[in-house]
Amino acid sequence: MTDIEIVQAAKLENIKDVAAKLDISEDDLEMYGKYKAKLSDEYLEKIKDNKDGKLILVTAINPTPAGEGKTTVTVGLGQAMAKLGKKSIIALREPSLGPCFGIKGGAAGGGYSQVVPMEELNLHFTGDFHAITSANNLLCAMLDNHMQQGNALRIDPKRVVIKRCLDMNDRALRNIVIGMGAKMDGVVRQDGFIITVASEVMAILCLASDIKDLHDRLARIIVAYNYDNEPVTADDLKAVGAMTALLKDAIKPNLIQTLEHTPALVHGGPFANIAHGCNSVRATRTALKMADYVITEAGFGADLGAEKFFDIKCRMTGLKPDAVVLVATVRALKYNGGVPKDELNKENLDALKKGIVNLEKHIENLQNYGVPVVVTLNRFVSDTDAELSFVESFCKERDCDFALANVWEKGGEGGLSLAQAVVDTIDTKKSNFKLLYEDDLSIKEKIETVAKKIYGARAVTYSSEADKAIAKIEAMGFSNMPVCMAKNQYSLSDDATKLGRPTDFDINIREVYVSAGAGFIVAITGTIMTMPGLPKVPAAERIYVDEDGVINGLF
Repeated sequence: MTDIEIVQAAKLENIKDVAAKLDISEDDLEMYGKYKAKLSDEYLEKIKDNKDGKLILVTAINPTPAGEGKTTVTVGLGQAMAKLGKKSIIALREPSLGPCFGIKGGAAGGGYSQVVPMEELNLHFTGDFHAITSANNLLCAMLDNHMQQGNALRIDPKRVVIKRCLDMNDRALRNIVIGMGAKMDGVVRQDGFIITVASEVMAILCLASDIKDLHDRLARIIVAYNYDNEPVTADDLKAVGAMTALLKDAIKPNLIQTLEHTPALVHGGPFANIAHGCNSVRATRTALKMADYVITEAGFGADLGAEKFFDIKCRMTGLKPDAVVLVATVRALKYNGGVPKDELNKENLDALKKGIVNLEKHIENLQNYGVPVVVTLNRFVSDTDAELSFVESFCKERDCDFALANVWEKGGEGGLSLAQAVVDTIDTKKSNFKLLYEDDLSIKEKIETVAKKIYGARAVTYSSEADKAIAKIEAMGFSNMPVCMAKNQYSLSDDATKLGRPTDFDINIREVYVSAGAGFIVAITGTIMTMPGLPKVPAAERIYVDEDGVINGLF
């Protein structure tokens, strides 16, 4: 059965019954139909003094066409924890429509380890992304209106830095000209769109601790510079109140369930290759007050999602993970070792030994943060005993616990050994979590620390535009912020074709800008785009609704 067929054959529990497992009353829920709800502000206030549970981060090696299944393992681990009798909850990001209709598909897990309702989650869900898109574009509209109506702030049309956004892959909108037509049709200027999940408003919603923090962060968004090269903010445009109103409900965490009715908070969704890649602070903190074990994930490989989870999210919030689960597959490791996709089902220990260096680098990186690591292989039928044994020995030689996961096929039952390994690791190994770099380093020192220590780069080069931007950001007093590296997800380098563990490469920083409201500095490497495009044959071509109103083709 396909993922969507498994979901459509499943029987969901009413979300009120799922909530009751965590002692959440119906009055604490704001219902969105039978199977999804938001947690009320009153409930969040009620549990704020509860003792925190244990925080487990699930991350992965660099993604490959062979598949890794990080979200599937996250969901399966949560289900397995429940089978062990542990009070547990999953905290995930919301999927973006861009990859859903593009090439990657949805982000609800897979097989018998999915969060549901899968179709609603992958499409409009509770409208959070629409609210974020609207808030961002309201700000853009008010900026252009201000320039049209006399431009009292003396905004330089050539120095507008905020872009409109859309939760869709649409490369034609990367660079556009607006204000064409008659005099009353606006100021003519170059503009562009980014995907919603790369917008600063998305980052702000995911990093805000409450509605006041949300308001204050929105106020700090730099939208443009004036003719004196001074920043103009959302607060200057008097847009913050209305933006906050649009986001008032979106900031509340969403509660849904897994196929085995384990509770799941799914909230926020910045990409990890072009943004900070973590679910909302509010959802994670709430989950820690609700359960004894919280399983969360960060986007793409550990070089992106985990690094940003640690160096941005944990830095800003004081969160300290108790363990990290690092997901890999034998197939993906062989792909890193040079095996073509159509030959990955054959045993190939030589390629596995060559490609496992990618896993090795991620283990080293995670251990640099002082957090205990459990490596899990998301098992495929084609994996041989010799291949599995080699990977297990490799991990244990590097002081990592190891467990196989078969959660796609067996759900929570297939994750019991992994769940027990995680519990044992937390019980026996103390987390000595530490950040990669200190706040008082210069912007370039922070970029180079990530590039050299995490990616393994030889050096970092900067475009002249990036050099100028860094000097301006430092002059404005923002140099104490962490860096958010925008890099391709497929390689440790900024060249997607360099698999395994590349060496002797440089990272090129093409563009740098400050997200003053989010509280970090974005450094764009290589050719990474903040508005993706659709592939030649987009997934959208396979999606349809039958005569009974059932959605088909989602994955």
